[in-house]
Amino acid sequence: MPGYELFGASERKHVNDVMETGILMRYGFDGPRKGIWKAKELEQAINNVFGSKYAQLVSSGTAALTTALSALGIGYGDEVIMPSFTFVASFEAVLSVGAVPVMVDIDDTLTLDPEAVRKAITPQTKCIMPVHMCGSMADLDALQAICKEHKLILLEDACQSIGARYKGKYLGTIGDAGTFSFDFVKTITCAEGGVVLTNREDVYISSDGYSDHGHDHKGVDRGADLHPFIGYNYRISELHAAVGLAQVQRLQEFLATQRKNHGALKAILAQVPEISFRRIPDPSGDSCTFISWFLPSQEITEAVVAELKAQNVLAGNFYWFNNNWHYIRKWDHLKQSLTLNALHPDLKAAVIHHATKDFAASDAIMNRCISTAISLTWTEEQIKEKGEKIVQAVKKVLAQQKATV
Repeated sequence: MPGYELFGASERKHVNDVMETGILMRYGFDGPRKGIWKAKELEQAINNVFGSKYAQLVSSGTAALTTALSALGIGYGDEVIMPSFTFVASFEAVLSVGAVPVMVDIDDTLTLDPEAVRKAITPQTKCIMPVHMCGSMADLDALQAICKEHKLILLEDACQSIGARYKGKYLGTIGDAGTFSFDFVKTITCAEGGVVLTNREDVYISSDGYSDHGHDHKGVDRGADLHPFIGYNYRISELHAAVGLAQVQRLQEFLATQRKNHGALKAILAQVPEISFRRIPDPSGDSCTFISWFLPSQEITEAVVAELKAQNVLAGNFYWFNNNWHYIRKWDHLKQSLTLNALHPDLKAAVIHHATKDFAASDAIMNRCISTAISLTWTEEQIKEKGEKIVQAVKKVLAQQKATV
């Protein structure tokens, strides 16, 4: 799945460019850096590759979400509708700007159920934030229509789906803003990093300042900058940007390998009639970082997971229902609003209310879902071996289930 699997000469070359100047900060030091501006180069490369007008690099995907939310004017008491299946960073970012994460059910796309979104809208709703999970996309036509009807902001969390497209456009470039994560296990990596993508100049200008202590970056040096608003330090370093610059130039290579390996594994799993697959709104746009598949019941799924563990073939497979990081069922810290600094009582009550609702519709999907991460380094023999072991485990469990009926 991730770019870290294929580090090579290009990544080392870009990092060495920075090390030879000794200038690791992305701003200032114009003379000593000798024309080396890796962060600027990466931002331009991102715009060129993904078709966005503007890109603002930051220190992480979480920082990208926080910056985007702030640049879009989302703040205290505003409600942000988001899925019950995501990484914890999504709701952490919403809370960091004082807004309320409103979790709603997913459907068999493993992303926001548009009907659940409609039912969750209140006068306090300001933003819909689809999370394009596991390499694939939400139903953006439906979500855009809802946003237009209710005059809401659409912010795409595309941190897990770099390179995926929806009807020809890259995820992250379709809404008012979008975000990528470039952490160590994403499709392309900076080791740590993220970016805010937008086609809105106002959002870009606000993101640029917010991620660097409110600097307007209009002075001849940093000391001459004005500060039109308060910001924070979410800067990326030149070293991290250097790694990302090499990686973004290899994106199509990575995607081609993922898609080939994904197709080969899916063909093996599809031989089992009881295995079904995630619905993808635009199959041609899937980045194929994961193959997500379903079994007929929770009981069978749990038995298959146990069998895979017993055979030591679980590596790269995720049974999401009991996952601590990605599904609301295990987010006790959110359900209890456990923060180090006290939230306003009204905000705390709202957070707890929305995090402790009934998610039976999501449970019915997640308790049958296994996702298999796609490696760029697999050989054809390894794919065949892995697929056959999974198939054998499923068939063994299904036979045992029939025998007990």
